[in-house]
Amino acid sequence: MTTNQVKELIETGLPGAAVEVTDERASGDHFSAVIEWTGFEGLSLLEQHQKVYGAVGEYLTKEIHALQLKTFAPETA
Repeated sequence: MTTNQVKELIETGLPGAAVEVTDERASGDHFSAVIEWTGFEGLSLLEQHQKVYGAVGEYLTKEIHALQLKTFAPETA
């Protein structure tokens, strides 16, 4: 799996999210992602991560063996 494929999965599942994905080991199965999304507002960290896991769905554990997440809602002025 590529970083672009992981990014597309997350962006499809979380429309409007700003997503950056890094292949941590250059192995195609260990990734980290930084995700900013208005849909995270009011959610706990666990709930935010569950939203991302829902977006990557069946690929998690089959093709993605590790996915480190940093999630947050945009700051409002």
